[in-house]
Amino acid sequence: MTTPFAQSGKSVVFTAATSAPTAVQATNYEGTSLSGRYRICNSGTTTVFLGIGRTATEAANNATVLSSTSQQCLPILPGAIEVFSFGLNSYFTGITASGSSVVYVTPGAGI
Repeated sequence: MTTPFAQSGKSVVFTAATSAPTAVQATNYEGTSLSGRYRICNSGTTTVFLGIGRTATEAANNATVLSSTSQQCLPILPGAIEVFSFGLNSYFTGITASGSSVVYVTPGAGI
């Protein structure tokens, strides 16, 4: 049985551009057992290469436009809404090859 996504913390937002902005942290409500999943929404019209990390620096280092070599980023297509599992209270930022996109991240549980 699948469980619908349930929010377990405040949503955060950043604007991905050709230079990644300062990473934001999506934290879970204190004492909640709902943790480890994040709903990611790319509301823009360009692909965002998401950088995720345990620290802001790690997330920034992972935000790299995917090239012919392997990278530690996660491409999020334009208009996509995805749910992923990452570490508790992760940091997020993103970069684009061109243009910009607003990205929303909400911590929670479920799919």
